[in-house]
Amino acid sequence: MSVQTMTAARQPGKWLPLVILLALVPGISSQSLRAEPAVIVNPATGLAISGFDPVAYFTDRKAEQGGADFELRSEGAVWRFRNTGNREAFRREPAAYAPRFGGYDPFELARGRPVAGHPLFWAIAGERLYLFYSAENRAAFVADPGSALALAEGRWARVERMIAR
Repeated sequence: MSVQTMTAARQPGKWLPLVILLALVPGISSQSLRAEPAVIVNPATGLAISGFDPVAYFTDRKAEQGGADFELRSEGAVWRFRNTGNREAFRREPAAYAPRFGGYDPFELARGRPVAGHPLFWAIAGERLYLFYSAENRAAFVADPGSALALAEGRWARVERMIAR
C-alpha cells in the first residue's frame, strides 16, 4: 500500500479498492469497515482536529488551520475550513475527509491503546487521512502502513469499547 502526503481531488467511491484490500486482510471484519467513530473533539472548544481543515490535507498537501468564518457542525463536532469550497466538499462527503479512527493514532491502536493523534503529524494512505501522536509513530506507520492498519483494524473494536466507557 502506498502512502501519500496528498491525493488528487477526492471523488465518491475512490477509496473503495482500499476497503476491498483491507477486507482481505486477516483480522479485519466488515463490521470494522462500516462506520467511522465519532471524531476526537476538544471539550473546551468543541473543535474537531484542533480546528485544522480536514480537506486541506488533500487539496493543499499540508496541515492548514481553518477559520471561524467557515465552520460546519457535524456529528457533535465543529469543523473549520479554509474556504467555502473545502467546507462544501466536507459537507458532501465527510467520511472521505475526516481522519480515520476518529483521529486516534493508528500506530498506537495497533498496540491496543487509544492515543489521540496530533493534526501536525499526519499521513494519507489508501485515500484516508491518519493522525499520529508523534513524528516517530508517523514514520513507523509510513514504513509499513499495511501491517499497521491491519493491526489497528484488528484491535479497533476492543479499543473503541475502552473509549466508550
